[in-house]
Amino acid sequence: MLDALQHRFEGILRSLKGQGRISESNVEETSREIRRALLEADVNVKVARDFVSRVREKALGEDVLRGLRPDQQFVKIIHDELCDLLGGESEGIRWATGAPTVVMLVGLQGCGKTTTAAKLAAHFRKRGRRPFLVAVDVYRPAAVEQLAVLGQQLKLPVFRPVDGDAVRTAVLGVEQGRAQRADTIILDTAGRLHIDDEMMQELERIKSEVRPGEILFVADAMVGQDAVNAAREFHQRLAFQGVVLTKLDGDTRGGAAMSVRAVTGVPIKFIGLGEKLDALESFHPDRLSQRILGMGDVVGLVEKVQEQVDRLDAEKMAEKMQRAEFDLEDFLSQLQMLKRMGPLDGLLKMIPGVGSKLKELDLDPGHMVRTEAIIQSMTPGERANPGLIKGSRKRRIARGSGTGEQDVGQLLNQYDQMKGMMKQMSGLGGLGGLMGGRGRGVPALAGLPGGPGQPVPRGGQPGRVNPVSAGISGSRAQRKAKAKKKKKKR
Repeated sequence: MLDALQHRFEGILRSLKGQGRISESNVEETSREIRRALLEADVNVKVARDFVSRVREKALGEDVLRGLRPDQQFVKIIHDELCDLLGGESEGIRWATGAPTVVMLVGLQGCGKTTTAAKLAAHFRKRGRRPFLVAVDVYRPAAVEQLAVLGQQLKLPVFRPVDGDAVRTAVLGVEQGRAQRADTIILDTAGRLHIDDEMMQELERIKSEVRPGEILFVADAMVGQDAVNAAREFHQRLAFQGVVLTKLDGDTRGGAAMSVRAVTGVPIKFIGLGEKLDALESFHPDRLSQRILGMGDVVGLVEKVQEQVDRLDAEKMAEKMQRAEFDLEDFLSQLQMLKRMGPLDGLLKMIPGVGSKLKELDLDPGHMVRTEAIIQSMTPGERANPGLIKGSRKRRIARGSGTGEQDVGQLLNQYDQMKGMMKQMSGLGGLGGLMGGRGRGVPALAGLPGGPGQPVPRGGQPGRVNPVSAGISGSRAQRKAKAKKKKKKR
């Protein structure tokens, strides 16, 4: 997500590190690079020009904090401006009181409205709402069936059209949702071009008849400025209250995300980050700003962990790790939990300092699959006591998992290394402090680089990567490594 823009900003800020202070010359040079980076990311020309102008003005003005290095000063200035550009504060749905909240989705063809309707329903249900889906797309073949299938997967009711009249379908669907005591009714309308006046009038009639509490414009982030221009035209006709950016996980440039708020004046409320029905997140401008600047998203990472980890289970696991009782059965459960949290590279990018190091790692998803297969081929006794696994046992496990004896041996070696590392991580707090575990480590750390079957550097040896070499600085292990290196030099 926005990888190209992130790499450009990292390069710009790196070039300032050797300079003693902010001057007019390095401000001008940096401003040119920022403008170029934004334009390459397909950001609206006027938005890019205004953004650079504000950054330049602040860099040369009195807003700069004394005593900071030029790169630190620019990070603060750019972060603040990015937050403002993206909307400042996160904005959610405005829920109606005493009646169902009707959410109407609009947008171009192929932007992902039907999938987004299901994702929103799943998102709202997680937060205690009772969603009801209405298939208002009476034009696209199989659109109704697609929503019905998604509703079936979520075990949610879906209202089907009674005829080819979209307005009548929307009205009857809302009535049916009220009758079923739903508190959130989601209308999936047909995609249309903003230049098709007849189809736009249909949306206006639906709005007039149904009076939705929220109209959300669904935009494909990969379309770039075309999506932003369409959003502006739709807003003129419908005055929608929010934007959902889909396919943001595949958008390396980020032009739509950076421009849509400035061009329409309407906040981005949700972002789609994958094909699964749980791959939808509330949009937080400050978090995206931090990720663009390579600062990670620790809050987002903790939220993902909290969704998958029960607090009591986490504390029990942390105690086992401290006592070095963390066995392969525990590790298997953590691997499975980590898989539910999403792709490993996405999680690593949320850790400060790691995102820029990902190019050095071979993030092969097959590592986790092979590790899982190896552990599942062990007996309960072997998982509890890996020291039992010798000769014939190792051959049996390799055959059962479809791997080689060398792979099983590497896993066991990595497990031994991990047990020692877990004790260190629990002493440092790891994610335990963030989870409210009073400084105790959280088992989710077991799935990060350095654990069995996890990514290795290209050309490196398996089992040699740990969170230190992946870019998590300031740890006890890193300080020890540096001291050892100095001692050898002497």
